[in-house]
Amino acid sequence: MADVLPQEQRFLDALRRDDWPAPDQRLTLDEVGLDGEALIELYETQLTSRHLDLMARRLQARGEGFYTIGSAGHEGNAAVARALRPDDPAFLHYRDAAFLIERSRAVVHQTPIRDLLLSFVASSADPISGGRHKVLGSRALHIPPQTSTIASHLPKAVGAAHALGLWRRLGGEGAWPADGVVVCSFGDASFNHSTAQGALNAAGWAAFQGAPMPLVLVCEDNGLGVSMPTPPGWIAASMRARPGIHYLAGDGLDLLDTWRAAREAVRIARHRRQPVFLHLRCVRLFGHAGSDAEQAYRSASRIAADEARDPLLISAGLLRRHGLLSPDEIAARYRAIGERVAREAEAAVGQPKLSSAREVMASIVPPPREGRGRPWRGEVDATPAPMARLINQALARLLSRYPHLVMAGEDIGRKGGVYGVTQRLQARFGPHRVIDTLLDEQSILGLGIGLAQSGLVPILEIQFLAYLHNAEDQLRGEAATLSFFSAGQYANPLVVRIAGLGYQKGFGGHFHNDNAIAVLRDIPGLLVACPSDGVEAVGLLQEAVRLADEEQRVVVLLEPIARYHARDLLEAGDELACGVDPGPEHRLPVGTFGQWGEGRDLAIVGYGNGIALSRRAAARLADEGIAVRIIDLRWLTAIDHAALHGRVADCPRVLIVDECRRSGSPSEELVTGLVEHGMAGERLARLTAEDSFIALGPAATLTLPSVEGIVEAARALLARSGTGAA
Repeated sequence: MADVLPQEQRFLDALRRDDWPAPDQRLTLDEVGLDGEALIELYETQLTSRHLDLMARRLQARGEGFYTIGSAGHEGNAAVARALRPDDPAFLHYRDAAFLIERSRAVVHQTPIRDLLLSFVASSADPISGGRHKVLGSRALHIPPQTSTIASHLPKAVGAAHALGLWRRLGGEGAWPADGVVVCSFGDASFNHSTAQGALNAAGWAAFQGAPMPLVLVCEDNGLGVSMPTPPGWIAASMRARPGIHYLAGDGLDLLDTWRAAREAVRIARHRRQPVFLHLRCVRLFGHAGSDAEQAYRSASRIAADEARDPLLISAGLLRRHGLLSPDEIAARYRAIGERVAREAEAAVGQPKLSSAREVMASIVPPPREGRGRPWRGEVDATPAPMARLINQALARLLSRYPHLVMAGEDIGRKGGVYGVTQRLQARFGPHRVIDTLLDEQSILGLGIGLAQSGLVPILEIQFLAYLHNAEDQLRGEAATLSFFSAGQYANPLVVRIAGLGYQKGFGGHFHNDNAIAVLRDIPGLLVACPSDGVEAVGLLQEAVRLADEEQRVVVLLEPIARYHARDLLEAGDELACGVDPGPEHRLPVGTFGQWGEGRDLAIVGYGNGIALSRRAAARLADEGIAVRIIDLRWLTAIDHAALHGRVADCPRVLIVDECRRSGSPSEELVTGLVEHGMAGERLARLTAEDSFIALGPAATLTLPSVEGIVEAARALLARSGTGAA
C-alpha cells in the first residue's frame, strides 16, 4: 500500500481500537428493510470513496493530480444512491463520489475507480469530461456533470423535474423515464445562496399549485461553508414549514438511517410527484480541499470531534453489531480496496492528456442531432406588420411545427407579454406549452436548462435585458458549459429571447433600457443575434430554433424594444418599418450579413436600432452626394471578420455605429477584426454609446448614438485625407 497519510493514520488507529462510535439510533436491518449483503456493499463503496480521496492527495503531492476536494465524511450518500433507480437523473454535490460508485453497481460494465482517477489526473481518457475538469458524471449512470455546484445546479434540477411531468402531458419520450425522480444534492453553505433559495421557492411554488415536481433535494449538512459555520438548527428551521415541500431528516453518518430517510423521500417524490427536502447530517473530514488548512480557523478539539464521528467507523460498528464482518475482515477489505486504488492510480497517471487548444475546445460546441421539426402546412399572413406582430406569428408557427417546443417566461401567457409579443399563444397551445413563470430570472433560465436537458426545446423570455444580469450565471456557468465538461455527451439547447437596448419611448430609465451585452459576448459557445427589423427577427428566431433543435446550441435573441411596434422608418407615415412575414423557411444563418445600398463613399456597420438610425442618416448624406452602404451584422458573436472585410474593403471609409457602451461593445471586436484583415486604422471610426447608464425621460437618448451624431461622424471621417482601399 502507498505511504500512509496523516488523515489515514488517524482512521487506522481508530479502526484498531474497540471503541467505534455508535449511531444515534440503533436501527436494525429488518427495521429499515435492508439485507446484510447490501450493507456490506454500501460499506465497500464508502471505503472506495475514502481511498480515492486519499489517492487524490498523494497524486497532488507528486504533481500528478490537480483537484483534491473530496467526499470524506459524506460517504453516507451511497445509501441515497441505492434508494434510487439508476435511470433517475442525478445532479450531484461535489462530495458525492460514493453516490456515483454505488450507482455503478446497478449498471453493467462500469469502472468507477478508473474513471474517477482519470479525472483526478486530468487525462483526456476521462470518460466524462475528457480531461477538462475533475467532475462527477456519467452518461451511463444518468449523472450529468456539475462543476463547483455552488447552488447553480438547483434551478435546472427543478426544470428537469418539471420536464418529467411535461413529457407525460405532451405524450412523448424524454431523456429520462416519465415516472423518474430527479435528485439534486448540495451542501449546507450552498443552501444559503440566493440561487438555491430561488430554486427551493420555485419548486414549492409549483408544487403548491399542484404541478408535478418529482424532486429530492438532498442537503448534506456538515455544518461548514469552507471556514464559516452554519448555525445549528438553521437548515431544519428554514425548511420544516416550507410550503409545498416535504421535509425529512436523516443521520448521514448512519447508513441505516440514511437508507430509511432516502427511501421514504424517493417514495414520496415518485408516487406523489411532490418535492422532498432530505436533510442529512454529515461531517467534513480532511478540510474543505487539499490546500485548505482548517487548523487556521477550527480548534483542534473540534477537528478531533469530527474525526471521532467518521461515518466509516460508524459503518464498521454496524457491520460488527449485525454479525456481518469481524474487525479483521473489515481491515482486510480496507487494505484490498486501497491496493486496487493504488494499482489503478499508477495506470491512470500514464494515460494521455489534452495537448492542444483545439483538443480543449473541441466540446464547447455540442454535436449535432437529427431535427424534429414538422413541415408547415398552414398559410402565411401577407399583411405588413411591425416586428412584434411578425415575431408573434413566427412563434405560433414554431409551436405548431415543433411539438417538443415549449415557451416559458414571466407574463408571457395570459397577459401576452409586456409588449404583446406573445399574445394569444397560451390560449392556442395551452399553459403547459406557454408557461407563465414566477418573477425570478434564475428560475426561468434554470427551468429552461432542465427542460432542454430532458429533451425539450425551450424558448425562454427575459422581460428586460437589465433583469438578466442577476441570473446570467445560469447561461455562463451552466448552459454554456455542459457540453464542454461532458465532452459533448450532454447538452441543454435553448433559445432565450431578451427585450433590450435603448431608444424606448414612454417607459425608460436604466432598468428598461439597457445596452450592456458584454457578458453575453464573452461566453464561449453562446450565440447572440440582434435583428434590426421584423423580417430579420423572424429569420433569426427560426434559425435559432433550428440551431437548438438540430445543433444543440444555446442562442440568445436580443430584441430591440424600440423596434417592436415601430411602423415608420424614414419619415412619419411611410410604414417602411413594417414587413411581410417571410414564411417558415426563412432563416438567417450565423455569420451572414444584411445590406442596404451599394454606395462606395462610406460603409456603415451596425445592428439593431443602429440600422434604422443609419438608414435615416444615409438619406441625409445622400442629399450631400455621399453614397452609403449599410452592413447589418445580425449576429453579434461568431462574426465572420474575413467576410465583413470583404463587404467593406472597396469603401475608402468605414464607420461602425454601436448602440452599446464604448467599453466592452461589439465595436471593439469589429475594429480589431478589420485592422487584422489589413484595413488601415485611419480609414476607420466608431460611434458608440457613452459608458453610462441610460437616464429617464427626454435624457434617455443623450448618451446613445443619434441620426445627427452618425451624420457628423460620417462627415468627419470622410474629411480625413487618403482614400485607398485595403
